[in-house]
Amino acid sequence: MNQPVIDREQFQESGALSVETITYVHHWNEELFTLKMTRPASFRFRSGEFVMIGLPQENGKPLLRAYSVASPSYDEELEFLSIKVQDGPLTSRLQHIQVGDPIYLGKKPTGTLVTDALLPGKRLFMLSTGTGLAPFMSLARDPEVYGMFDEIIVVHSVRHVADLAYRELLESKLEGDPLLEDEDRERFIYVPTVTRESFRTQGRIQTLIDDGRLFEQSNGPQRFVPEEDRVMLCGSMAMIKDHAADLEARGFEEGANNKPGQFVIERAFVG
Repeated sequence: MNQPVIDREQFQESGALSVETITYVHHWNEELFTLKMTRPASFRFRSGEFVMIGLPQENGKPLLRAYSVASPSYDEELEFLSIKVQDGPLTSRLQHIQVGDPIYLGKKPTGTLVTDALLPGKRLFMLSTGTGLAPFMSLARDPEVYGMFDEIIVVHSVRHVADLAYRELLESKLEGDPLLEDEDRERFIYVPTVTRESFRTQGRIQTLIDDGRLFEQSNGPQRFVPEEDRVMLCGSMAMIKDHAADLEARGFEEGANNKPGQFVIERAFVG
């Protein structure tokens, strides 16, 4: 069934919103998709931040949701990773969007999943579930991050193998990235894990932490070391709260933009 074309005349630019154009759509599976849009020349963000995107409602008012930017900060387009919620007010429509369609973009990115909120360290662990991978796709392609840490470790936990978005790119150690050096890619580590299907790594992230599999590819200690390790968390509310409690029990302190610490979470998505 053909979906109705989104009418550009329904969109109204404002001081808070610009109207952009979809340039790319990729459906990973029936529940997950990536979209890219044009980027205003004035749009600046720090790797790891989120911004509001959305579509007009029937009453003409914008319907907006917070999405982490998945593209690196130097990219000419803006990239986002989204789930498909069939009865979701926004994603039920957003999942049918096509190249050339208009979309709202907020003008003020923000967030706490940024390196400014972390103290200096040796290893940076990015622990994610589901679409929580998105901000780490931005950070993992930021050359400045590699200048701050000896190892960059992206951990992505999903239910099914097909949910491992960006798997080929991550397994290639971000091959083809225009700004990363070979020595950067050598220090990049990708740890995908699946909870409901057979895969080379199975189990929840906490299980991998407890049994040591999370650290197998690292040249550093085979455990978390608060003095050296820095951790970012992005995923479900339950995941974030559980891991934050675990890290605090291990001696880690949460950081913020105005007070850097040893781990950070995205407070905007936790409630």
